[in-house]
Amino acid sequence: MRTDVYLTRSAAYLPFSPVGNEEIEDVLGCVGGVPSRARRLVLRSNGIVSRHYAIDRATGRPAMTNAQLTAAAVRALGEDVGPVDCLAAGTSMPDQLMPGHAVMVHGELGWPPLEAVSCAGICVAGVAALKYAWLNVRAGGARRAVATGSELASPVLLARNFEAEAEHKLHALAQRPELAFEKDFLRWMLSDGAGAALLEDQPGGGAQPSLRVEWIELSSAAHELPVCMYAGADKDAGGALQGWTRFDPAQWGERSVFAVKQDVRLLNENVVRATLGEPLARIMQRRALRADAIDWFLPHLSSHYFMEPVRACLAQIGLAIPPGRWFTNLATKGNTGSASPYIMLDELLRSGRIERGHRLLMFVPESGRFSSGFVYFTAV
Repeated sequence: MRTDVYLTRSAAYLPFSPVGNEEIEDVLGCVGGVPSRARRLVLRSNGIVSRHYAIDRATGRPAMTNAQLTAAAVRALGEDVGPVDCLAAGTSMPDQLMPGHAVMVHGELGWPPLEAVSCAGICVAGVAALKYAWLNVRAGGARRAVATGSELASPVLLARNFEAEAEHKLHALAQRPELAFEKDFLRWMLSDGAGAALLEDQPGGGAQPSLRVEWIELSSAAHELPVCMYAGADKDAGGALQGWTRFDPAQWGERSVFAVKQDVRLLNENVVRATLGEPLARIMQRRALRADAIDWFLPHLSSHYFMEPVRACLAQIGLAIPPGRWFTNLATKGNTGSASPYIMLDELLRSGRIERGHRLLMFVPESGRFSSGFVYFTAV
């Protein structure tokens, strides 16, 4: 027997004080001691004015782990959160290859025995964790579950991680001084944060409205598109992705194998169609979804550059949502990947603008190999 599931609490954790655009290289450093040529161009396009990094400015070193960051968001759900049967944790970059991220978060929390499930991926990893928690409660496997999304991108973005490649490509850099744009680009796009949500089989009784989870849909376009965003790998001369185990340890630094990379051309040509237009058109048909049944649209956007393409795509497929019903906090919270949906939803819930009966559609794309997640809630 299926049961209704409610998101009864939300929380977000953003480390340290916000970092403005002119302060980024003070925190992350300059590659080769030279300010980036791409920084101003990328920031002008993405519209982000502040973000957070879990970097100790005094030492230039990470001040916490991804697991600690996630645990801080879970604790922010409240000291009275009560017993939890399941912890589903999604992230792009866990602190280690193994064990899984969820058990490390469980260890940080020190909670009694529970089911701990790790969800891998990029931005959609957080929605996958939410779906696992939702299905677990819906099927009766758990009464109360916590889902999380978290990202600790800053340690990978530090300038010291690119010095070996900059030195190795000294001759090439004399012809083209900037670091390969596909790597430098993301240094100005990604930041740190974590979010958490409590799911239960009954609505909560607090002042904040509960959200009944109506459905969660995940979709992948990997059958038709190559890898676009990746880390721990590099592409060979033919464009095929080669994992880090295919390289010698010396090459890990020389080629910045563990840096986060993105094919911007491939992204711009395909992301809106493959992660929004086509999968959402199928959902509209299957679930009879209409624009007048959406009071709030929460798109996870990596950049404000995509706001107009997303708006045009929605209109094209017959789901034109007025700008007044959109909510995003990209400008002030930054692109925190799998944590972004949680951080965005938490801010909207705490704003007091959600009323009983409101319906929310969340859209979360990722460019790894063009996947997306859609979540539909009703406020009760």
